[in-house]
Amino acid sequence: MYTLEEFDREKTKVLKYILYKKRSEYEVRNKFSKTIDEELLEDIIEYLKEAKYIDDEEYIRKTVNQFKLLKNMSIREIEYKLQAKGLKRNNIEDYIYKNKEELEEYEIKSAKNIINKKQASMEQDEIKTYLLKKGYKSDNIKEAMEE
Repeated sequence: MYTLEEFDREKTKVLKYILYKKRSEYEVRNKFSKTIDEELLEDIIEYLKEAKYIDDEEYIRKTVNQFKLLKNMSIREIEYKLQAKGLKRNNIEDYIYKNKEELEEYEIKSAKNIINKKQASMEQDEIKTYLLKKGYKSDNIKEAMEE
């Protein structure tokens, strides 16, 4: 068992970590599993989830939006990046399913951006192979190349 003071002190540390930069539940667990007692950490995480400071579904939404603004990625790459953050596969798949159209458009636009950058130094076939390796769907590559 632990005291209320301990709970508040450790909760404040975890909260500072989360507020500095949005984190997934997995990232919080990883960071504090060695320094905070397991039972105490569980209770802190539950508390922060109820207060919506830790919300993996919201985290997925914000992270994907950031990727869309800053990077050219395939849907598969986005999926891998989110899995690397320790997010549950079914949450990721649900998000992708619910936002399929928007993500497909983004993937085509990303493929176009990459094609435009690589055209000067690579042949069409090489670019296509490059995009396939990065997880782009062949239909989306084809559509991007046609425009």
